[in-house]
Amino acid sequence: MKDLELTPRLRLLADWVPPGAKLADVGTDHAYLPVWLLLHGRVRCAIAGDLRPGPLERARQTGARYGAELIDFRLCDGLSAIAPEEADTIVIAGMGGETIAAILAAAPWTRSGRHTLLLQPMTKAEELRRFLAENGYSITREALVRDRGTLYPVLEATAGEMTLTTGQLYGGAALLNDPLGDRYLIEKIIRLQGAVAGLNHSGDAADRARSDALRDILTALLEMREEWRHAHCR
Repeated sequence: MKDLELTPRLRLLADWVPPGAKLADVGTDHAYLPVWLLLHGRVRCAIAGDLRPGPLERARQTGARYGAELIDFRLCDGLSAIAPEEADTIVIAGMGGETIAAILAAAPWTRSGRHTLLLQPMTKAEELRRFLAENGYSITREALVRDRGTLYPVLEATAGEMTLTTGQLYGGAALLNDPLGDRYLIEKIIRLQGAVAGLNHSGDAADRARSDALRDILTALLEMREEWRHAHCR
């Protein structure tokens, strides 16, 4: 077997793919994830989709290089060219949380309960968590991974109902026991403190209102950090 190494971010996603899954990898880019899963006998088959011809061609080259023959490469926007019965596990990774939310919104069949969703937002994870909570999804698992010095959340979701607090929206729906949770919360708290300080220097009423809203989020994250510290006896 030719060796293919995954980044920590992709490796965590790979670990969460159920054995024997029918995989759809949205925004596949080089198709490293579906190729690795097929080489290791972890999935039955895979669809690798991308919006742009260039990345999809790179994906085809990766598949050919490693002899991964059970991949169906598709040029498509999100899940637009993938039928519900073609996959039971859907990975949408490496893009903004708002983009992932838009892809799911355009494919309402993803909340039928017949699919496992593995989602990895690079930015605006709070927008993705909010979308899931408000549109018939439930986050069943969440974890953090450090990749090239940056912390990224990975979410597992399926159909269901859930209610998230402000702290959970911004600090993670299920990260209380995650060993990286404290660092994740600290980084968000520091960024929010900087934003609030900047807005406080403005005399504009809209900026003051924004500052008040950010302070509410900041308070929720500080409380969440105390919960994390208590859970870890710190």
